[in-house]
Amino acid sequence: MAQKPRGRPKAFHDKTDQNTVQALDRGLDILGHLAARPGLTLSDLAMETGQAVATVYRALVTLQGHGMVEVEEPGQFWHIGPGAFRIGTAFLRRTKVVERARQPMDQLMRDTGETANLGVEVKDEVVFLAQVETHEAIRGFFAPGTKGPMHSSGIGKALLAWYPAGKVQGIIKRQGLQRFTELTLTTTEALMEDLSRTRNRGFAIDDQERATGMRCVAAPIFNAHGEPVAGLSVSGPAFRMSLPDATRMGAQVRAAADLVTVATGGAIP
Repeated sequence: MAQKPRGRPKAFHDKTDQNTVQALDRGLDILGHLAARPGLTLSDLAMETGQAVATVYRALVTLQGHGMVEVEEPGQFWHIGPGAFRIGTAFLRRTKVVERARQPMDQLMRDTGETANLGVEVKDEVVFLAQVETHEAIRGFFAPGTKGPMHSSGIGKALLAWYPAGKVQGIIKRQGLQRFTELTLTTTEALMEDLSRTRNRGFAIDDQERATGMRCVAAPIFNAHGEPVAGLSVSGPAFRMSLPDATRMGAQVRAAADLVTVATGGAIP
């Protein structure tokens, strides 16, 4: 019996730009813009993607047929559809970490009074997977799928602190160290010093480095090889979460992250 082909065809090579489907690439670009800013019009999408209006419309109608996008009347405002959600949840099913983190996150929110978050690194950025919100009126909020820079994120710094130095340098080179507030760490030296402190105490602190008035404390979750694969955090307004509070909460966050590590078969280094 002939063996079925697996992987890419032999005629294909590693030049990505020659192996892509242009129409699919354009459609995914449109989906990305709608995920970042839902409620865009046809002309908005054409302007933001740099595509012709007719091209964008054909892509939207195709995506709509698969439930990936839907249109809001009146006004023809386009949004992500349920089909995209169903596909996105397949990513969450790929790992046990979301399921195993739910109870520790819920307990962490009750113990600290602040919002608990779970995130991973995808292509040099933090992607938030889940959140348990505090009941306080003023709170931090990161919708699942929200992305952010690693150097100014509690979860991002918690992961960077346990990454090999070469990987950290590669992320810095590719992403840079953009300034968001007066407290953002914008030099390699400052960031590396912060990561060293993070490793020594076991958790990271985002001291208003991404948004003025907001603090975050985070700790890594490890896989079976002792490698950081996700991060757990609590975030809240600085007026309610002082630096001494953040330090106290750090031990609680690290304990919760360690529970998830053990529950998913990971090894705490």
